[in-house]
Amino acid sequence: MSKKVFNEIKDLATESVNKWTRSIDILSTRKVLELINVEDHQVAPAVRKVIPQVEKAVELVVKSFRSGGHLYYIGAGTSGRLGVLDASECPPTFGVKPSLVQGIIAGGRRTLVRSKEGIEDDAEAGRRDIEKKDVSSKDTVIAIATSNRTPYTLAGLKQAKKMRASTVFLCCNRKVRLLFKPDVIINPITGPEAIAGSTRMKAGTATKLILNMITTTAMVKIGKTYGNLMVDLQATSEKLVQRSIKTLITVCDLNYSQAKKLLERAEGHVKSAIVMHFKRTDLKTAKNMLQLADGRLSRILK
Repeated sequence: MSKKVFNEIKDLATESVNKWTRSIDILSTRKVLELINVEDHQVAPAVRKVIPQVEKAVELVVKSFRSGGHLYYIGAGTSGRLGVLDASECPPTFGVKPSLVQGIIAGGRRTLVRSKEGIEDDAEAGRRDIEKKDVSSKDTVIAIATSNRTPYTLAGLKQAKKMRASTVFLCCNRKVRLLFKPDVIINPITGPEAIAGSTRMKAGTATKLILNMITTTAMVKIGKTYGNLMVDLQATSEKLVQRSIKTLITVCDLNYSQAKKLLERAEGHVKSAIVMHFKRTDLKTAKNMLQLADGRLSRILK
């Protein structure tokens, strides 16, 4: 066993012992919950401090989307799972193809539900997984590594840079030791966890917040919302069908029956239904108008 890794992690904030929770194992259930909640209150302010860096990342992602590229997340363990989670939620929420935002996790699909020891140390696998995606200068790759030293993740990001993709590194420690320079580094400082080293807690929450911010803002910028309404969602469940009807009632000032019929005429696509209503046209024409307007409802309705 090498002492190298010990030296890499011994001074990391995410590996430090939290002085406020040293006695957590002998406290009441209520007190344990209150301590965790106090720690969680530090997450949002930490994320707020790195908004300028998140903004730069969003601009890279928007540029990729507009040029026909993709967004790839890569990570191991909790970091990898959070990337896959965010990617998987984009198609139903914003009506995009699953290929637009993709999550790459060390060990592949099986590690989504069960941890595999040592997989995060396989740097060659990280390089290979990025290479398989055939990334290019049109794409953006966001590497997620809370500790800032995960070999799999760093190797993947380095390979993405070699392949001329835009690169973003997201971690939760102040000292970032990389042998290459990503285009953007996002590092909210969330401090020691309530349970030392358990980065699925504050660091994981900060990561989830930032990934939500990046994809949501990027989707807004490419016209996937109208105001703050999801108008490109895929009505793949009864709940989403009813949400679509509710959106049409709100935007078009219709009653329930009228909105339901309009949605059916639009074959379940809310954005097309709105154009059909206001421009008094059919589905094919509405889709053509949206294509000419780069998918932005505001350009058609203003």
